[in-house]
Amino acid sequence: MRPPTLLRVLLEKQGWSSWTAFETHFARAAQQAAQEFGNHRLNGLTISNTTFKRWLSGDQIPRGDARMVLEFMLGVTAEQLLQPAPTHEVVTPRAPHRSSLASALALDSAWATSALAPASPAPGMDGVWRLSGIDLFDGTSVAVQMYEASALDDVVLIGPEDHPHLTAFVKPARRALVLGSLGADGGAGLYVLDAAYARRHLAVDRPVDTLPIPRAYGIDDLTYGIVWAMLNVDDGLLADDHALESERQDLDHQLAKRRSAVARSAAPELSAIGSSWLGSFFCSLYSHRHLPQSACPPLSWSREQRGEEAAPLLFFRHLHDSLERTGDAHARGGEPCGHAFCVPETVVKESERYERTLLFLAVALLEKHGITAWICREPEYAQIDAFALIPGERAVVSNWLRADGIWQVEATNRRSEVHTYGQAIEHARKHTVAPGATPARRLRALADYLDLDWSWLVRRCNELAQYGIWGMLRPRSRLLSLDALDATLRFVGGFDADNGRG
Repeated sequence: MRPPTLLRVLLEKQGWSSWTAFETHFARAAQQAAQEFGNHRLNGLTISNTTFKRWLSGDQIPRGDARMVLEFMLGVTAEQLLQPAPTHEVVTPRAPHRSSLASALALDSAWATSALAPASPAPGMDGVWRLSGIDLFDGTSVAVQMYEASALDDVVLIGPEDHPHLTAFVKPARRALVLGSLGADGGAGLYVLDAAYARRHLAVDRPVDTLPIPRAYGIDDLTYGIVWAMLNVDDGLLADDHALESERQDLDHQLAKRRSAVARSAAPELSAIGSSWLGSFFCSLYSHRHLPQSACPPLSWSREQRGEEAAPLLFFRHLHDSLERTGDAHARGGEPCGHAFCVPETVVKESERYERTLLFLAVALLEKHGITAWICREPEYAQIDAFALIPGERAVVSNWLRADGIWQVEATNRRSEVHTYGQAIEHARKHTVAPGATPARRLRALADYLDLDWSWLVRRCNELAQYGIWGMLRPRSRLLSLDALDATLRFVGGFDADNGRG
């Protein structure tokens, strides 16, 4: 006995397997498809009972206008519909509105690192969002599914008609994102929600059949930058979790050295982001070990120029711990501390807006901890070593970003070197592109330099801060945290959007 076709199974589940019921729904779908595609030939289109039976049995494949209507009606290609139905239960999604598909295409046009296929390509399969790296990230992909939504106050709602597929989509433990679209509701843009949050919202003990997504989670340069960076960082670290734990347990003998350098070939199994985490982790430990703990908070220099390079500061838990120590020392009455780096104008012009937004957030994180940020633009300063400095006493060099290996560190008391590093800090302080007496004024000037709209930044940070990042996206690696990013969004969102006064 031949197994039933997928078409037969789907129609039986909908209660449309009789010729009379199918004819009614097929005629309705033909009318809707005519409006959707602007194809007036589809109006009033019907098929015979004989053809219907041949479709059900898989003996005749739909063609032409009839094929277009059937695929529009069920959201599955004709070839797949006539194949034997899978033995496991399959819940098919509604076909996306063409305006929603246009929003997905617009997203890829806006950001070169995005490749979004927002809906299931076949029954039982997920859509996919590929997020490529530039220099530091390896690139990754995440399961996605787009659903039509309706607007309601400050949320968009995925309704009960999508509840069966939505619950099936978010059930697996793998990472996935839910996308809501207002395309069928006459709107534009996409809204993103972490599937783990959706799964909790739709849990059995909380029987609901609608899923709200905050409008604050609309995908723009701010949210895309966060999603792009966090998924790349998180997936890279998860892939390297066992190797990183092994490497981390073998660092003590390196920490005791006055100078240490480890080549990339020493850990060839690590991803680029895994290597970056290990390098930054070791450099943080090394600086803490080799700087006098009784000294005032040091001045420092790092090598971030782009959002991709600034992402570790926003997400790496150990870097947040270092900032907390520095901020606490400053709050206890220590000398003012500052952090300098070089961002040449050519790099700003070459970077996409979402990357510049990430870089802005990283600088805002420093300012939130009471660390004054000085940014110079002269290209000759771009290759200066990353270092921490106690003026006139000691410098600790700690390269991991754009370094020849995983890390290059050295503690030095040589006056000539300490003096040279002090001159670099002084140059950045005097020639910063973001001057000002307060964090708000400095960040406003930085936004201007990065060609970012200050009012938009403050408004969007405030909107995201009200909901937090956790619902939109959450890390799976224990090495990451969103707490610092949430605090930074609250910090920036509390400024005056009009004039930059804090």
